[in-house]
Parts: sequence; structure tokens; C-alpha cells
Amino acid sequence: MQTFHFSEGTVPLLVSIPHCGTHIPPELAARMTPAALRVPDTDWHLPRLYDFAPGLGASVLAATHSRYVIDLNRPEDDANLYPGQDTTGLIPQDSFAKDAVYLPGQEPQAAEIAARKTRFWRPYHSKLAAELERLKSLHGYALLWDAHSIASHVPRFFPGRLTDFNLGTAGGSSCGAGLGDALLRLAAAEKAYDAVLNGRFKGGHITRRYGTPADKVHAVQLELSWAVYMDETWPYAYRPDLAAAVRPLLQRMLATMLSWGETQLR
Repeated sequence: MQTFHFSEGTVPLLVSIPHCGTHIPPELAARMTPAALRVPDTDWHLPRLYDFAPGLGASVLAATHSRYVIDLNRPEDDANLYPGQDTTGLIPQDSFAKDAVYLPGQEPQAAEIAARKTRFWRPYHSKLAAELERLKSLHGYALLWDAHSIASHVPRFFPGRLTDFNLGTAGGSSCGAGLGDALLRLAAAEKAYDAVLNGRFKGGHITRRYGTPADKVHAVQLELSWAVYMDETWPYAYRPDLAAAVRPLLQRMLATMLSWGETQLR
């Protein structure tokens, strides 16, 4: 099975969706716990939520395999992106709820981890890097929107209810001045939702690694609360009624990113 789906666009924007995959190869699934096989920490339904992106001319890169196989938004060396804070790693050993991913004695060892990097992690990142280079060659710059979602309550990582829209620009270092603030204003203007910039989620490895304004790549991560578009309990159903309300805002945010690029980078 291929490790990602990709559609090529015409504007200088790439939408990356690294955690939407749910597939686990049978030989790995046989070693995992029943709780893990429900893949609860998936960024559910994001390709469907963002299916308007090709209509804007954006390229879309979406993973097919579960983050339990390998987490594409972690660095290859598995360095902690939030030093001093609890987090899951490149090859998760437990879920956000701290349920074990593997049956006892079935955890992957060094050789297997290296093989997964080669088979799953590197192809996604190679395609991501190649597409950003293609966009730069065509337009003179590239814009990267890293799309994520998460349950509104995850006590392991944050107290209480998560903000609806969690924008991350690595503290302002992953994109040019003004872009993060413009997106925050747009989200905050919608009274139905709340929003924050560089709060609990400042951007994962993809945003930090590829968001290099000096090299003409500008990246933003959005961690969207599940509560705004889906059911938060198993089987994690998509909610067309909720999605219909939030999709126009997401579309305006991507359009704003494109407009910012036209104004600031041409």
C-alpha cells in the first residue's frame, strides 16, 4: 500500500496532513493492543474537511498509515519537540490516553525502527520537500499549511478544554511577519469559536523544519479541536452539520494565506 496520497496544485500552497492515516499493516496489527487498533489518536476526517483545497489550487499531501506505525510530525532522531513536557514519540509506545500500543514484549526494537523510517517517514518527507521546491521554482516562494486535529480534552497534554483553533508558527519563526496574526484575527472574528496563536501547540517538526522564511518557505500549523467538526467518541463520526459551519472559515484562512503571499512575497 502506498504511504501517502498526493494531488498537485497550481498555486504556491501545499496542505500537509500527516496524521490522517488509519492503516496498520497486518504484521504490525497482530502485535498491537485492541485499544491501539482503534487508532484513537488519528486526525480524523481531515482530507474530507479540507476537500475544498484543490479547488483553491492547492497541492495536498495526506498520509495513509497510522501515526502508531510512525509519527511523521516528529523528527527522525525522536528529539522531544516540547522539552520538559509529556509527549508521544516517533514510534509511539502509548496513546494520548496512556493506553499501551503494543502487546507485552512486542515493542519494536532498533532495527525495526530504522526500517520504518526508511519505508514510511522518509518517503513522506521527501515528497513534502520536493513539492515545496517545485512551488518555489514556479512561484518564487512556497506556503505550507500543516493540518492537524485533536480531541478537545486530553488531560495528558493540557488541562481543561482545548481552544478550538490552535495556530502555530514556532513562535513566529516559521513564517514571515504578520501572517500568523492575520490568521488569528480571522479565526477570532468568528464568535462561534475561540482561537490562539503559539499556545499549547506551536508547530510540530514539519512546521519547524520546513518553515524557513529566509529560504522562501512560510509554514503554519493548525491544530483544530475535534469538537468543531466531529463526534469525539468512538466511532469518531464526521458531523456534516458541524463541518458545514467551520469549512468556510478554513477556506478563508487558506485564501488569506495565499493573499498574504501575493502581497508580501511577490
